[in-house]
Amino acid sequence: MARDEERMARSKEEPIVGSLPDAPGIRAAIGLTPKLGANLLGLADALLVDDYPGATISRGEREMLAEAVSAGNDCFFCMDSHAAHAGAVLEKHGETQLLPLLDDVKLGDFRRFGPKMRALFKITRTVGRAPLQLTAADVAAAIDAGATDADVQLAVVIAAGFSMYNRMVDGLRARTSPDVSVYRARAEQIAERGYAAPPVPAVAR
Repeated sequence: MARDEERMARSKEEPIVGSLPDAPGIRAAIGLTPKLGANLLGLADALLVDDYPGATISRGEREMLAEAVSAGNDCFFCMDSHAAHAGAVLEKHGETQLLPLLDDVKLGDFRRFGPKMRALFKITRTVGRAPLQLTAADVAAAIDAGATDADVQLAVVIAAGFSMYNRMVDGLRARTSPDVSVYRARAEQIAERGYAAPPVPAVAR
């Protein structure tokens, strides 16, 4: 089944857990309790937005790592939303040369990236799938390609964190849109303000 067909099939699934907030994707989990929501949003900022000492990968590249692990876990809400977030961040920070690669990430095709990001994608996808299969050789390859210890740390914790988010979304069977354009407005807000800042309501026209 092609990726677009898989996305459409997933979008037709209804929640299987009762009494969920009326919200799509991870917003359903965020809305379960105020404390859970605050912690989930704070973790997203810590993984993808906040300064991480010693890291050399950009915010856009961090978003692409989240997109990659979500694609590896077949979580369409997280894959598509973080592709949109990555796009908005890349545009904001002038890294537009990476925009054509966002669809490659969804397909698990990292050949057009440089050696450092290819190595970090491998770490992320491995940890997302089966963390004990990550080897010292995988880490050494990333370091040899120019990654810092902090970059490798981020790749591992992004993979672990977003595997959790993916399982929340799909375990609850939270609603997922077949239309990837729905993520754009929120992506622009996240690029400007991060995850924990409240969403800005759309202005009626």
